[in-house]
Amino acid sequence: MLLVPAVAGFILFFLVKAFVNLGPFKFQEFLGPSIFILSVLFAIALPIFFRTLFAHRVRAQKSVSEGDLVKFERNFLYIALVTPYVTLVAYLLALPRFYCAGTVLMALYAVYYYYPSERRIRFEKRIFRVR
Repeated sequence: MLLVPAVAGFILFFLVKAFVNLGPFKFQEFLGPSIFILSVLFAIALPIFFRTLFAHRVRAQKSVSEGDLVKFERNFLYIALVTPYVTLVAYLLALPRFYCAGTVLMALYAVYYYYPSERRIRFEKRIFRVR
């Protein structure tokens, strides 16, 4: 559900770009690297930092409640799934192909790696000793 607006935005912007030529955006030399760095930040750095903070917070506990783990997982997804929206901005601004492709790769990584599959949830429960 978190990705539906991003997918709808890509479809909408694709249709708009097909009929309207927006042309190059001013400050692409600055925005390209900045948006790429933002995508790496939200796809890799912040999820690792958030997970580390959670692990540090619960390190002294014998077990973690399921509610705490669910809250952690939800916030974890919120952080990681900002990346597709950053990619949407990169697509809208028609950034150079290198930066746009990099943001797309980061979005695919975030969506694939942080998808809450049963296997991943079982692993998280075992790691954090969920009761």
